[in-house]
Amino acid sequence: MTPSRDIARLIEIMAALRTPGTGCPWDLQQSFETIAPYTIEEAYEVADAIARGDLGDLRDELGDLLLQVVFHARMAQEQGAFDFADVVESLTAKLVRRHPHVFGEARGLTPKAVEGLWERIKSAERAEKAGSKSGEEPALAGVPIGLPALTRALKLQAKAGKVGFDWNDPLAVLAKIREEADEIERELAAGDRATAAALVNLARHLDADPEAVLRATNSKFERRFAAIERALADRGKTPQTATLEEMDDLWNQAKAAEQAEGADASR
Repeated sequence: MTPSRDIARLIEIMAALRTPGTGCPWDLQQSFETIAPYTIEEAYEVADAIARGDLGDLRDELGDLLLQVVFHARMAQEQGAFDFADVVESLTAKLVRRHPHVFGEARGLTPKAVEGLWERIKSAERAEKAGSKSGEEPALAGVPIGLPALTRALKLQAKAGKVGFDWNDPLAVLAKIREEADEIERELAAGDRATAAALVNLARHLDADPEAVLRATNSKFERRFAAIERALADRGKTPQTATLEEMDDLWNQAKAAEQAEGADASR
């Protein structure tokens, strides 16, 4: 079959895959609920390709993400709810509605002003959908439950901060982290009480994305542990046959090497 650049052909292929009797048995067995985890996974694959700067892979991953949209739209069409064209129509209407500075009267806005305008329009839309008489939505509304917990915590705290429920500066947040760490130490026998909420708030006050910070930390851990494995291999060992003290020493060596390399790069 010849590849096509036509979105209509993609929709036809999805319909064929979902046709009882002649379609794909696996595709026919799926539902919104079973496909949703794949949708989330594909979004992360897109983010991963961007982080690696691999535009060829990004093209492929965006295609996989588009497949998720087409798949969900096809299942909805089968139920008589909506189809892919309805998804496109809804999106285009939303983009026009939320960009009055491009398609309407508002002009000359700064990026920050545009962001605020977008949020106000979005908030009004949600309030209208919820049937709010005041035209306002609850302060913490609109944060999807399906988000990763760390990202959701950031968004919830940012919304609370907009209505004044927030610390005044990063040092106050740091004091809260110390307070909760002391509490964990006192009550360790009764179970750990996570300090994630305060840590996320500190990251927000420092204009850092905690999800990105954690990804960077994960990469650093992987990099240093790989250095440990290489050093052990040179000694004819594996992590399973090495002692904790030996691996800890190699970790510190890898850390020192990275810091020295970073210092050289900054000169």
